[in-house]
Amino acid sequence: MKKTLALLLCAVMAFGLFTGFTPKALAEEEPANVTGTVTFTVDMTKYDQGSVVRVWVPVAQTNDYQTVEDVAFDAGEAAAVAELTEDEQGNCMLYVEWDAQADPASRIATVSFKASRDEILCPELVEEGQVEGMDEYLGESKMVVTTGAVKELADEITAGEDTVLGKARAIYDWIYDNMNRDNDVVGCGQGDVCTLIETKAGKCTDINSVFVALCRASGIPAREMFGVRMNADDITGNQHCWAQFYLPGTGWVSADPADVLKAVLTNEWDKADEEALASKEYYWGSCDEKRVELSRGRDLVLSPAQDGEPLNDFGYPYAEVDGEPIDFYAPADFVYSISFAAAE
Repeated sequence: MKKTLALLLCAVMAFGLFTGFTPKALAEEEPANVTGTVTFTVDMTKYDQGSVVRVWVPVAQTNDYQTVEDVAFDAGEAAAVAELTEDEQGNCMLYVEWDAQADPASRIATVSFKASRDEILCPELVEEGQVEGMDEYLGESKMVVTTGAVKELADEITAGEDTVLGKARAIYDWIYDNMNRDNDVVGCGQGDVCTLIETKAGKCTDINSVFVALCRASGIPAREMFGVRMNADDITGNQHCWAQFYLPGTGWVSADPADVLKAVLTNEWDKADEEALASKEYYWGSCDEKRVELSRGRDLVLSPAQDGEPLNDFGYPYAEVDGEPIDFYAPADFVYSISFAAAE
């Protein structure tokens, strides 16, 4: 089956190749751009005939900083269902279902889209008015808790700060000073904030979940985006999570302390080093272009609904065999790849 559907720079710094970020000249004001085609390929041929196999693959959508077009998918003629769907939070996905009679060799599906992503350059951060009508971005999820010890820590960090901007920056600074990247964490991490404020170490979902939770506990709307870096031909393991907070008078402002702490670890910088501090300032308000957002939200019920528990996030393909979830961190059980072909 085939179907086709149709700022100001905050800092200049030199990163390692971990993000593929290219340094910018101080006088350059135009945001950088990356454009190309992202392709997911899912291979469920290892499961015996007689099983019902269901797969959900996240599909990017156009928003303020990315344009997505030319969405196409192919699940073969044996698929009982292959369609683009959307969950209640607005996330788009390819849903494919092979029934028990399907030949296992036919259970291969692809979905691709052309993505054009702009770098976000830090705007002038102006605070005016009050936060109103943002309850969706102030609540809790299973992992992103805003009460108890999290609230106590948020109050401690933001003590003496009377503005949204001052509180958000105090939280960002605290994460930089107190947390660290842990490469031993599986995938992007779970973002279990209650545990993380004790361990103070993790990967991108972990670190940026702490930022979001502390902001929300301080009355600041905040949210996470889940996506994949577009910085190589094979981007299968390049999933990433980043964050934004809402500043009344300016709007949504980018913040990615996780990428800063990744740069610190990868480049073996001391946190007081000039390069580390430049990285910290860049990711306060700015965001590199070599990433594409796939989804938002936590505790997700997909469309159609999965049999398993709500998803902590939807940055990876998800699959079930006879109603049992397949671990997307286990390549022997769930075979998939993600590729990127830059536009010429």
